[in-house]
Amino acid sequence: MEPIYFDNNATTRPLVEVVEAMRPFFEEAYANPSSVHQFGQSVKHAVECAREKVAALIHAKPREIIFTSSGTESINLTIRGALAMMPAKRRLVTTAVEHAAVMKTAETLACEGYEVVYVGVDGDGRVDEEAWQEALTDDTALVSIQHANNETGVMMDVKHLAEIAQARGVAVHVDAVQTVGKVEVDVSNWPVQFVSFSAHKFHGPKGAGGLYIRRRTRLKPLLLGGSQEHELRAGTENTAAIVGMGVAAEHSSATMVQTAERVGGLRDQLERALIAEVSNATINGIGAQRIYNTSNISFEGLEAEAILILLSELGIYASSGAACSSGSLQPSHVLEAMGITEKYAHGAIRFSLSRFNTEGEVASVVERLPGLLARLSKLGSR
Repeated sequence: MEPIYFDNNATTRPLVEVVEAMRPFFEEAYANPSSVHQFGQSVKHAVECAREKVAALIHAKPREIIFTSSGTESINLTIRGALAMMPAKRRLVTTAVEHAAVMKTAETLACEGYEVVYVGVDGDGRVDEEAWQEALTDDTALVSIQHANNETGVMMDVKHLAEIAQARGVAVHVDAVQTVGKVEVDVSNWPVQFVSFSAHKFHGPKGAGGLYIRRRTRLKPLLLGGSQEHELRAGTENTAAIVGMGVAAEHSSATMVQTAERVGGLRDQLERALIAEVSNATINGIGAQRIYNTSNISFEGLEAEAILILLSELGIYASSGAACSSGSLQPSHVLEAMGITEKYAHGAIRFSLSRFNTEGEVASVVERLPGLLARLSKLGSR
């Protein structure tokens, strides 16, 4: 049986067109794009063409895009770089459900003397707007918020929340790693200064991230060296990955609407069938707007780790919001922030789909998973 890959929020399969576009830059087009000779400048041209394609995907200007190695680097560059430009303000506001790239950076900043405020969410994972407003004090330098949560798929109203921050004169960073290339992201219509994203989340290669920086916004670089990326990200560009990112962006722009409709339909089929078949299942974030490809389902009284191992043995690959720590499975901080009880949080599985998934794969999961869960329930009751 062909493997069924439902872990696309972790990474996606690169498009064939992406791989083929990258190939020449490992072979004949290997020059350094910073070199002034014709060979180097021909490679530089390919980088700039990719920049134009990525900018078009999010309705930005090419000059507002810099390339990084990942979404994580883009997030770190933004938070640390923005705070460094505002030394008189020592307060960072974020939410309790952010990705680890934000959470761990915030934790480190707190150890360095910054005040970090984590705004809570409701039971469906939506930001508490009143608490958000109260958190935005005069000494707040930056807010950082996800567009869509990587575990639950719950989408935040970033435009509205950014408008609140803008009214207080606070700079805004959006972690759009799970949305760019999947849904319409129009930075020209968002009152934000920074947006992070990553190619491998929308069928591009790993090793290529991006950061939108609104024109005239100042940012201190993390890496010092050459003058690459407008002197904001020193280091020789990963040309092949950047070119692949450009191709993935172009394909996403052309197919986004159709993909959302088809994949969203598959996700909904999966949820309806599992809820009908499994009595102790509940969908986390069901009352909120969610990105169309993501479903986080809790199975009461079961352990996600055991479910994932048995699914993997069947060639079905999903993931969990839980992390193994000190030998015990800890509930996801996202589900904890949502108030999900431990008996449900421990059994939460994330299914994340892509354009490559099919109705047949959904049907196979629906056919196999209920029996697997029943076996685990019997083992647990002994």
